[in-house]
Amino acid sequence: MAEEKQHHRLFHHKNKEEEGGPVDHKKKVKHHSHLQKIGELGAVAAGAYALHEKHKAKKDPENAHKHKIKQEIAAVAAVGAGGFAFHEHHQKKEAKKEKKAAEKGRHH
Repeated sequence: MAEEKQHHRLFHHKNKEEEGGPVDHKKKVKHHSHLQKIGELGAVAAGAYALHEKHKAKKDPENAHKHKIKQEIAAVAAVGAGGFAFHEHHQKKEAKKEKKAAEKGRHH
C-alpha cells in the first residue's frame, strides 16, 4: 500500500504546460478572450445594479441606508470585475505574443 501513488486533488486533470506537451496557443488566446468578455459583462451588470440601488435609495427614504450599502457593494464588485477584465486583456496579449513567437520558430 505504501507503493501506491496517492492523489490529493479532487480532479486529476493534468495541465499541458505542466506535462511539457505542446500548448495550443490559439486555444489559450480564445480562453483569455472569453474570460475578458465575462469580466466586462460582470462589470456592466454590477454597475447597472449599483445605479439601480442608488435610484431605490432616493425613492425609498426609510430604507435608504440599506440601499446605499448595496450600492457600495455593487460598485466594488464592478471595479473588481473591471480589474479582472483588464488582467485577462493582458493575459490575452501575452498569449498572442507567445503564439506569434511559436509560429516564427515553426517556419524554416
